[in-house]
Amino acid sequence: MKQLEINFQKQLKHYMLDMKVSMNGGCLGILGASGCGKSMTLKAVAGIVRPDRGRIATEKTVFYDSEKKIDLSPQKRKVGYLFQNYALFPNMTVEENIMAGIQGKKAEKKQKAAGLMEQFQLRGLEKQYPTRLSGGQQQRTALARILASEPDILLLDEPFSAMDSYLKEELQLEMQRWIRNFAGCTILVSHDRDEIYRLCTDTMIMEKGKNVITDNTKALFENPRKVAAARLTGCKNISQIEKRGQFQVYAKDWGISLWTAEPVSEKTAYIGVRAHDILPAAGKSREGGAEGENQVNRFPVLPVEQSETPFEQTIIFKADQQAEKGLWMKSERGGCRIPEAVTIAPERLLLLEEN
Repeated sequence: MKQLEINFQKQLKHYMLDMKVSMNGGCLGILGASGCGKSMTLKAVAGIVRPDRGRIATEKTVFYDSEKKIDLSPQKRKVGYLFQNYALFPNMTVEENIMAGIQGKKAEKKQKAAGLMEQFQLRGLEKQYPTRLSGGQQQRTALARILASEPDILLLDEPFSAMDSYLKEELQLEMQRWIRNFAGCTILVSHDRDEIYRLCTDTMIMEKGKNVITDNTKALFENPRKVAAARLTGCKNISQIEKRGQFQVYAKDWGISLWTAEPVSEKTAYIGVRAHDILPAAGKSREGGAEGENQVNRFPVLPVEQSETPFEQTIIFKADQQAEKGLWMKSERGGCRIPEAVTIAPERLLLLEEN
């Protein structure tokens, strides 16, 4: 296990990048909108940009310390950086690109490169130049070159951003295996929540240069706790609230009262619900009674819009005609017609604090 401590500040054009995060091995995903400081954080760790102040260090090496005037060059940090465009040398073959990351005599470099080409399924491509490679082959070549230098830290900057969905999923499965076998710390930057969920043991939510929240990835998606984290993990339904009781709120944007499973704290300012957690409510009984009308958090559906994709349907509706915002509901395509009413289980409501 490799420990990594990041604590630095750097003034950028529109905000202060104020980054604080600790790692003890594993893979940390940084999830945030474009321009929030994700890539700049990687560049500071790699030594490509210099912070204004702070400290970046592993358990054995101080990369940067403004007080002690330490600022190691990128070559001395043992950091492998996979850029978005892979940054392969265009005038070098696959073999030469990989050998460029290896120290030692030519025969030793050639032997180690051969082993890496075997590992990354590049045999037969040794003499090919980057322009003749597919996106996946370029990615594997770049990763082999990085791991050839035996880094302690692996930085991955939007490694799948330029790929079509089929290739992206295939390579994410490969990347998952490589990360699992890597003994050091890995940081993956992305704006794709599915990518983060698949690959990262922990996730940090970034907004305007700050670490909003960091937690175990699955725990964070299950209970994001902050508005920014809820939005970036895919929650489309978020409303400001008024507290009406220990377990009750009024969702101002939707015009409805909701019962919660967890006590509503004074810090709770918003409530959220994922589109898949809004379900059709029970209808009338055979005798004509309204057996479903006593369901908790049951609301009428006043459709605003409906759309379909090959496998899913989305309904945007209001629970009150005077509501400012509609609610998003998703289900399998053909799974149900537009229901007359829906229900939200109290335990599926997300209690959210300001960022």
